[in-house]
Amino acid sequence: MKHHVRKRTLGRPTRQYTALMRSLARELIMHERIETTLAKAKEVRPFIERIITAGKQDTLANRRMVASRLGARSAASQKVFADLGPRYQDRNGGYTRVVRSRVRSGDAATMAVIQLV
Repeated sequence: MKHHVRKRTLGRPTRQYTALMRSLARELIMHERIETTLAKAKEVRPFIERIITAGKQDTLANRRMVASRLGARSAASQKVFADLGPRYQDRNGGYTRVVRSRVRSGDAATMAVIQLV
């Protein structure tokens, strides 16, 4: 029985799952729009929303939290505080949008575009 199972594992061990979320979040922050599978897009959404919410207040604790989630020397963590935090200062969540785009021909996976609003 799957009581209180909160996240999709996406068929990966924990370290691979963490690396996947980190790389998807980095790419979404840098490019502000990526195409991935629908399941991955739905899974990265809360991950990125928490990062952007932390970027709205430029404190040492928030910088450390974002650096731990995205990688310490990543340009994405700097962009969160320099660009995205001030941009969404007046918005209370809902920073991303997931739109279904197509069906991938190789394995018939439903693809989606996740973008920053």
